[in-house]
Amino acid sequence: MTRFIHDKFAKDYLEELLKDYGEVKASEKVSGEIKEIDVLFTPAKQQSSNLQILGLLGRFAENPAIIEPYRNPASTDEICDCILKLLEIKALLRRETKANKTKLQDSEIPKLWVLTPTISETRLSSFRTIQKAGWLSGVHFLPDALRTAIVAIHQLPQTPETLWLRLLGRGSVQSQAIIELQALPLDHPYQKATLELVYNLRENLRVNQELEADDRELIMRLEPLYQRDREQAIQSGEQRLVLRQLNRRIGEIDTSLIEQIQGLSLEQLENLGEALLDFSSVADLETWLNQQSI
Repeated sequence: MTRFIHDKFAKDYLEELLKDYGEVKASEKVSGEIKEIDVLFTPAKQQSSNLQILGLLGRFAENPAIIEPYRNPASTDEICDCILKLLEIKALLRRETKANKTKLQDSEIPKLWVLTPTISETRLSSFRTIQKAGWLSGVHFLPDALRTAIVAIHQLPQTPETLWLRLLGRGSVQSQAIIELQALPLDHPYQKATLELVYNLRENLRVNQELEADDRELIMRLEPLYQRDREQAIQSGEQRLVLRQLNRRIGEIDTSLIEQIQGLSLEQLENLGEALLDFSSVADLETWLNQQSI
């Protein structure tokens, strides 16, 4: 089933984003009935990195957290099961502190974040959720004693702060988030790794014969991005190869010539790779580049 493909993507993705900020345990087992927590996160005592780069997800990671992402809208029973896992973790922590003769601090108890692509107002009302001041729309809190919030991804504002959560949405919400991800600066610390995970998701979905409409749409959305990134990777590799060959053949090349070479198409780079075998000086390279601009 494609749900398991998406579940694995969500766990791998959240682990990739959060691993720099603390301990991440995926599919953590709790209780005698072997219930699994999708992601159990414990923040590092000394934060060396800036959580703000993860926006709303970073706020979740300021404290111990249980994160339960759903591909399909979370049902009432599924949300209740998540709350049960939280209570079992809390009971386990209480037993450990009692055995150690210490007191369980409120800050040590995880908060539960249920990520659902959509949810009805009727279901939210059945849990008596509220919107808290200082939090974005789409984050619905249950009564404080339950330490739980339901995150309705389709209700999150389309801002950079919510990007990392909207990538776990469905349909147009996820498609728009992928466009924004691809548009991030190339040196963004999470762009490359996240795109690779998204492309892996695409490959895993492609081999499945029973795709939902959303999944077919996702594959179509990713196809041109995937092809463009692969072409850019090939072109970048060709640039490095040509520059190394030029440095060996005619010596150091100044910045202006390097910039011209970086502006060449893949076909031109391949032609330059063949032509440079006849170069004996920088002047030969300049002449060849001038011919390309005619």
